[in-house]
Amino acid sequence: MRTIPPSELPINADGSAFHLHIKPEQLAQTVVLVGDPERVTLVAKNFDAIECEVQSREFHTITGTYKGKRISCISHGIGTDNIDIVVTELDALANIDFATRTVKEKHTSLTLVRIGTSGGLQEFCPVGSFVVSQYSMGFDGLLNYYQTPDGLLEMDIENAFKRHTNWSPRLAAPYVVRADEELIERIGFDMIKGITISAPGFYGPQGRFVRIPLAFPELNGKIESFDFNGHKITNFEMESSALAGLGKTLGHKAMTVCAIIAGRVSHTMNTSYKGTIETLIEKVLERI
Repeated sequence: MRTIPPSELPINADGSAFHLHIKPEQLAQTVVLVGDPERVTLVAKNFDAIECEVQSREFHTITGTYKGKRISCISHGIGTDNIDIVVTELDALANIDFATRTVKEKHTSLTLVRIGTSGGLQEFCPVGSFVVSQYSMGFDGLLNYYQTPDGLLEMDIENAFKRHTNWSPRLAAPYVVRADEELIERIGFDMIKGITISAPGFYGPQGRFVRIPLAFPELNGKIESFDFNGHKITNFEMESSALAGLGKTLGHKAMTVCAIIAGRVSHTMNTSYKGTIETLIEKVLERI
């Protein structure tokens, strides 16, 4: 049995995970993930009781109960690099014995649901709508560093997309992962479903031109016109691919649902979206 060295999995002196600073007993099996640390408080205001609250850097955790169900809400910050940290440490908290640094004999499957914001890429995804990432396409390259089980990656979609866009070898190879189907139906049964792109940045990687010209100015148009057996690319965000990919590889149930706050087709933006997010939070908590 492998003993994981401290350089591979750092554990703080108080027995907490290195970045999240929470201990195994402070983690619920059901986890709501949000980007903004302040949004954790927004979620937790719906809890009946709060068990613990921990904050370290951008990682803010509140564990409590909602209608009798134990839930942890954790902020992950922005980007798939942060998701790499959060999902790895959440899995370690659930499935690694911190005393012996070995994998536990019994696997614990977590339920990981991310509530986020994103930009809509189709007219049928207007500002204010809710979109479930049935498939997530990573432009970030993160999952390419991990060995994934056979069949986890949706290679047919990936290959069709690369042909459609004439994908440049200068960019990381995109990867596609399907979210947990049971979660999709339970939480997003009445929401828009589609393919979500996780970009490795907010501006250029999502086709925004501020001062630096884009290397591939035609890419967004090709993204919007892509269709795989009726599946369209619905929205841009920055985390769902890593969550879906790492979650599934580690044996967890994971999905992302986003409120559309930017209309990339209509060129509109809602910067006062608190009410929309509150409505989405309430829906997720009721259904999770």
